[in-house]
Amino acid sequence: MQEENTDIENDDLYEHHRFTASEGQEPLRVDKFLMNFIENATRNKVQQAAKAGNVLVNNAVVKSNYKVKPNDVVRVVLAYPPPENLLVAEDIPLDILYEDDAVIVVNKTAGMVVHPGHGNYSGTLVNGLIHHIENLPTNSNERPGLVHRIDKDTSGLLVVAKTEFAMAHLSKQFYDRTTERLYYALVWGDVSEDEGTIEGNIGRSFKNRLQMDVFPEGDFGKHAVTHYKVLERLTYVTLVQCKLETGRTHQIRAHFKHIGHTLFNDERYGGDGILKGTTFTKYKQFVQNCFKALPRQALHAKTLGFTHPTTGEFMQFNSEVPQDMVDCLEKWRTYTANSKEE
Repeated sequence: MQEENTDIENDDLYEHHRFTASEGQEPLRVDKFLMNFIENATRNKVQQAAKAGNVLVNNAVVKSNYKVKPNDVVRVVLAYPPPENLLVAEDIPLDILYEDDAVIVVNKTAGMVVHPGHGNYSGTLVNGLIHHIENLPTNSNERPGLVHRIDKDTSGLLVVAKTEFAMAHLSKQFYDRTTERLYYALVWGDVSEDEGTIEGNIGRSFKNRLQMDVFPEGDFGKHAVTHYKVLERLTYVTLVQCKLETGRTHQIRAHFKHIGHTLFNDERYGGDGILKGTTFTKYKQFVQNCFKALPRQALHAKTLGFTHPTTGEFMQFNSEVPQDMVDCLEKWRTYTANSKEE
């Protein structure tokens, strides 16, 4: 018996989630599909939403057992606006490196989410920014002032636009790849080349929808290029400087995993296990101590350069490597020095 789809007029409903199934999507129940996409979702919650008529595929209400097919547009709609649209100003301390009438350059701490989203509706950088400045311009995603972002557990530099003109100007720079972005990353293993380039389309993983994957050939994913240079070799890990030519979601994390050098303590990409080294108990304890010192992926947005929207001057900013990453590096330096003496 064929599933009965009922078209609905949903002018009074608000869209909370929207996902488009990929070309390679295998038939999959919509409740399982949504659980793969939405962090912290439970199957029961998704099934309750479907039962209430809040899950739509191609603008038609579906039941939990609907099989998602390639290019299906899956949406979750509810009778109230999503919390990220109800932006609340919060007095959050911000590390502002530079500010004028057009832009702010912020040094984001690890653990701070950049903008409100599912599961993180307060305590974000945007909540702090709208407390600091009134009337920040918004883009199509309702994210005031943001022209780029960095992951929650990545530390480092972000530029925020204070005017509509600055937002358009900076957005074009990121699109045209004329900005300068340098990251420091500690990765597992001894990177063989002193410098190199990782190239490969980045798209959402078919196996784990919360990860990005690299697709070296074909049309899937978006073109991505990361240039890297080895800064320090520390026995079983390597400190690298990464220069982004493109700015895809999880670009450095996905690219380095792809070449066999997952970021140190990157839980989402499997870097929170011992990927290189010895089997000695003493070594395992050492690595655990490093994980405790740096309880996140070892990634820091160190340098940011852009052309000022109103003056036309190229501005470059640098941030110090944060203490947690410094502490972890010092442990590896000591370990490496001791290894050479033995």
